[in-house]
Amino acid sequence: MRVVGYAYPWDILDTPGFVDRARELGVDEVAVAVSYHSTRAATPWSASGTSVIARHAALYRPVREEVWRDAPLRPAAPDWAGRPDSAGDAVRALNAAGVPAAAWIVLTHDSRLGTRFPQYAVRNCFGESYPWALCPSHPEVRDYAAALTAQCVAGLDLASVLLEACGQLGAVHQHQHEKTDGVWSPAVARLLSVCCCAACADGWAGSGAVPEDVRAALRHEVRRLMDGGDLRTTEDELPAALRSLVLETRQRATDRLRRGVLAAIAPGTRVALHGALDPWVTGALPGLTPAAAGEVDAVVLQNWAPGRGGADAVAEARRHLPSTVDIGSYVSAVAADPVPDMSDHVRRLAEAGATELHLYHLGLAGPGRRQDLHAATDAAHAARRKDS
Repeated sequence: MRVVGYAYPWDILDTPGFVDRARELGVDEVAVAVSYHSTRAATPWSASGTSVIARHAALYRPVREEVWRDAPLRPAAPDWAGRPDSAGDAVRALNAAGVPAAAWIVLTHDSRLGTRFPQYAVRNCFGESYPWALCPSHPEVRDYAAALTAQCVAGLDLASVLLEACGQLGAVHQHQHEKTDGVWSPAVARLLSVCCCAACADGWAGSGAVPEDVRAALRHEVRRLMDGGDLRTTEDELPAALRSLVLETRQRATDRLRRGVLAAIAPGTRVALHGALDPWVTGALPGLTPAAAGEVDAVVLQNWAPGRGGADAVAEARRHLPSTVDIGSYVSAVAADPVPDMSDHVRRLAEAGATELHLYHLGLAGPGRRQDLHAATDAAHAARRKDS
């Protein structure tokens, strides 16, 4: 298995020994967050502090006025980064040390923009806005994502590009102090994640539907499911034609978003797309459209939870995705509930067909999680030797 380790610019630039630790683990590539959402990130390897607070989503490259002057949506600069091109500096530092670097780009997850410009945010059937989620149905959002990508990769020597949130986010997401956990069934969360903004409604109307009828049907089904009280419910009773309409509208917009982003990346650059096999999934790894896998080099599935489910998802992906597309497994060494046997977890994913280990996270995982990082990379290396 090829190993990609994820990191923030400050992990590489501001903590001693990062490159040595990456080499010791034997990662093949370090993915540097170039455009990223707001976060509080622990810095267990830092000698001067315990965390970095990124107050809002930001572009960790220069925000050039000539590029963004007339754009309705533009990224913000991170005043906490300490330098105007922290991601570029991190990539160049890795290049100088002989460590291949990738650009890790988060596209539609931006609470700052969604709050300032709610007309471009995902909106549910009750008219409630999700400010953390920009809707790909808007041309302005697609143009923003393409321009953001172009600025992320400009002038850098990159081994690959990793695309996160290259699609729609939805109802279930960490937002401030989240108080929705355990309240909605999977079916309710799926319906509350159907975007009902003006641009999506135009898409429905173009297919012959009446937008307010669509919204009303969604509201009615959400209420019916919630009144039923079963938090395990995974299926709804929407008419099949209505279900197809809203999914196909989302997928058309996602395809347009992705193709604009890919056009901003130099031909020949390796591209890995974070995604999920279930087409209804929203979030950082949104559901793959029928065309998505055929347009990239690798698809990365979230396999954080140990057990048979992750291996089954990888095996299903291998059966259904083109043979030319690599399958990556996104594995976390910093989950609140650690994987009991990281080595066995990675081994099972490799046996199921994963050819890449995407390891989260080289900066967040401090001395207390170092053994899990080693267990993951050792298992990946063993799988690679077995296949060679």
